[in-house]
Amino acid sequence: MQRIFIIILALALLFGGCGKASQSGKVRISFWHGLSGPLGDTLNEMIREFNRTHKDIEVVANSISSYTALSQKLMASIQAKKQPDIAQVFESWTAKYVAADVLVNISRLIQEDPNFGQADLDDMYPVFLNSITYQDSIWSFPFNKSVRAYFYNKDEFYRAGLDPNYFPKTWEEFRQYCRIFTKAGKPRDTFGTNFAPNEWQFINLLHQAGGEIIDANDNPTLNSPAGVEALTFVTDLLNKEKTVYSVKEYDGQNDFLAQIVAMYEGSSVSIVHMRQQPINFNIGYAPLPTYRTAESAISGANIVIFRSGDERREKAAWEFIKWFTDTPQTARWSVDTFYMPLRKSAMQTDTVQEFLAEFPQFQGIFDQLEDAVFEPQNPAWFNARMELKGYLEKAFTQVLTPKEALDGAAQTLAKLVAEEKKKLK
Repeated sequence: MQRIFIIILALALLFGGCGKASQSGKVRISFWHGLSGPLGDTLNEMIREFNRTHKDIEVVANSISSYTALSQKLMASIQAKKQPDIAQVFESWTAKYVAADVLVNISRLIQEDPNFGQADLDDMYPVFLNSITYQDSIWSFPFNKSVRAYFYNKDEFYRAGLDPNYFPKTWEEFRQYCRIFTKAGKPRDTFGTNFAPNEWQFINLLHQAGGEIIDANDNPTLNSPAGVEALTFVTDLLNKEKTVYSVKEYDGQNDFLAQIVAMYEGSSVSIVHMRQQPINFNIGYAPLPTYRTAESAISGANIVIFRSGDERREKAAWEFIKWFTDTPQTARWSVDTFYMPLRKSAMQTDTVQEFLAEFPQFQGIFDQLEDAVFEPQNPAWFNARMELKGYLEKAFTQVLTPKEALDGAAQTLAKLVAEEKKKLK
């Protein structure tokens, strides 16, 4: 009796599975990403729309708790040869995956695709196209990309006798505004702004001062005179002028909403998270103040296609990427999440124009893409970036001088670069 039951169960599973496959006839694509909350909700809505409009493809998303966890899970899946079809990655991860020969060369897919060509690539902002090109081929595609931006309390500007529609355009003007808004008072003191020891913020200041993280020969240069000047600008505001105070990462926006500070620097996406709480004042939006250059460093993830040996799945993955990054979708993604539009043509859509009619100051934040740069593609950078944060903390708290902190960060980066080179031999 038990033997008969096992046979019946096996047949049911066999034919049940075949029936499901034949009924759907779909190519199923697994997608690992690190987005959650309202950003993850928007992504899931768009995936559902893609699945509704592409009857032969089903994208199945799996949200991982953080980008660090995503990186670890991807490496484990590659070692087990069970990687997803597509996943979010950073530029420095891509280099590792190319070396491991686990990625589909997207340049090849583009060459074979009669519906995607040079005009589509030319429509992308150059910084995105450059960031996805590695060793003369496109191995990833831009996905959720953001820039740094300032959010400010227009009501406080008005009360201080300042134009509420004007935000400081230079480092020196910003310094002056921080002084204006720093006051002792009851029930609490107020300040110009607050800074977390944030590596992305420092990278922007570094580029604005005319520096860079690493040179073309993979030599760290973040401890150059430009780097020291950039970090000193921050530590002077913190420790000499005391118009800025240090916070943990997300406490900064909470203090901004509590009107302890008049200005707050975060990701362009920060407003999505702030809107989860009541906002009791008028918010202004502004690009970063500039110094020697107006360069702005983009952040956020790209998307890659992992080799599966199944051409149908690889091409279905490419169809999803094309759809998501096409003009209508990147316009919608941008206005719903405050990530950057990936295509220049998106700026002319009704979707973005209506958004700018509601948030006209956001035009200046979008305009930062014209002078944008991207972070290193070197595979050592992801871990070095986290190490940099620790050195920034030591400079903030005066354990190290800005020069000492950046020398330490540069030495750590050089060591990690050397270790990665050994792995590739």
